[in-house]
Amino acid sequence: MGQVAISLKNISKCFKRYARPVDRLKEVLLPGKSRAEPFWAIQNVDLEIRRGETVGIVGQNGAGKSTLLQVITQTLTPTSGSVIVNGRISALLELGSGFNPEFTGRQNVFFNGRILGLSQEEIEQKFDKIAEFADIGDFIDQPVKTYSSGMFVRLAFAVAVNTDPDILIVDEALAVGDVYFQQKCFTRLRELRDSGVTLLFVSHDSSLVCKLCDRAILMEHGKMVLDATPRQVVDLYEAKLLQKRDQQPNQFAITMTDTTEVLEASVAITSKAVNVQSVRILNEFDQSVRSTFSDGEIKLAIGLLFLEAANDPHVGFKIRTRTGEVVFESNTLCMNQTIGRIAAETAIEARFRFKVPLPPGEYTITIGVAEGGIGRCEFERVLLMLQDTMTLKVLPDPDAIVWAGMVNLSPQFELHTLTPGLEQV
Repeated sequence: MGQVAISLKNISKCFKRYARPVDRLKEVLLPGKSRAEPFWAIQNVDLEIRRGETVGIVGQNGAGKSTLLQVITQTLTPTSGSVIVNGRISALLELGSGFNPEFTGRQNVFFNGRILGLSQEEIEQKFDKIAEFADIGDFIDQPVKTYSSGMFVRLAFAVAVNTDPDILIVDEALAVGDVYFQQKCFTRLRELRDSGVTLLFVSHDSSLVCKLCDRAILMEHGKMVLDATPRQVVDLYEAKLLQKRDQQPNQFAITMTDTTEVLEASVAITSKAVNVQSVRILNEFDQSVRSTFSDGEIKLAIGLLFLEAANDPHVGFKIRTRTGEVVFESNTLCMNQTIGRIAAETAIEARFRFKVPLPPGEYTITIGVAEGGIGRCEFERVLLMLQDTMTLKVLPDPDAIVWAGMVNLSPQFELHTLTPGLEQV
């Protein structure tokens, strides 16, 4: 990964925004006076991606993610700055981009292949593989305008990943399609990544960013606010989402730090309403531990001091792998549990008892406190969240069955004789 695949230097893109449609006409007919407000979709972005890297771009809607990808693919010219791309780019951007709706699927395959720089002979050699991956049957010879969104994505993705790209760019396209096709896409993405293709994609799926990416960037209001590990970027992104969703967003602060006053945490949302006194993992004898056997039972005890009265408080936790993938997340609201009103200067300890049917390894625990449950999983106000407050080590159980995967389902085996003659030993 030594060679630079993509280099952006001080990139900005400005669009004109008119208050009224007639202002655009007036500017054309009466030149010399601008009647538009400048809108900077991206500002002063510096980014270098090396060959073979997989980089995720996250951010809220309107943050500038899609504009940044369009600048990289050179479908948009930046207002200022320089763009250097080394290698053939294949991109899945807006649904429908790069395809002629009047052409058939087959014609669009050849059309896109020529755009990507492939010869007619090269496209013919790859066509069967593309058609097999898309798996849309006879629709390959029907106009694309008759396709469903799922069929369109199938064909577009099949073209993008089977035309030998050096750089593959995906903008949320995989949000469309059935689960089986998505699994096939992710498998293909991993194959491309392992073969040295540079991957750059936008996704709101935090677990996917943590699982696939070497690094990630967070976009906000057109600016790149963080370029770091996927886990660090996802933590800050999710904290900002909570802040935006909170009805009283100015009541708490977000900090990225190695420690808080009480506990370690990668990202901390804190407020003046509640303090964390302790977070403990307890065994069956209520002794503090930092490890358990796979499929063992533990308790998570969270000590809280409410400095302000809370009418409808809720407590929750999240368990993640070392790479940031969420393996479980819930809270008292989702569990249909009610804590009740808590007066100011009241200390409580919330305990969750559960089994840990996870493979051996290290996991992190995130805790959160919120107030005012809405429906089954929303809150009026976030009071506190500490990402990765502590680690839990899961040890192999020597007495358990041998298994592999994400979770131990503890299967029970039964044998039923359907035809005579089978003797059980």
